[in-house]
Amino acid sequence: MSSTDIEKKSLEAHVELCAERYSNLESKLSSLDNRMDKLELHIVDIKDSLSNVGKDSNKTLITIGTSILGVLIAGIITLIASHFK
Repeated sequence: MSSTDIEKKSLEAHVELCAERYSNLESKLSSLDNRMDKLELHIVDIKDSLSNVGKDSNKTLITIGTSILGVLIAGIITLIASHFK
């Protein structure tokens, strides 16, 4: 006899099976909620990591650009100084 046949014949069986079904649904929803919370934390961590990568690479590019600019200015000053000697 299937559970639906039993439920059709007995209200108590129907109520008991529904309670078990709702308990299983609640358990699965709770598990899903926990998994979603973990996923959200991972996404926030990834977002933060990507933000920091952009900042670090910008600092590196600014440092390299400043160094190159300093060398070029020093070279120009050296050329001007040697031209007037």
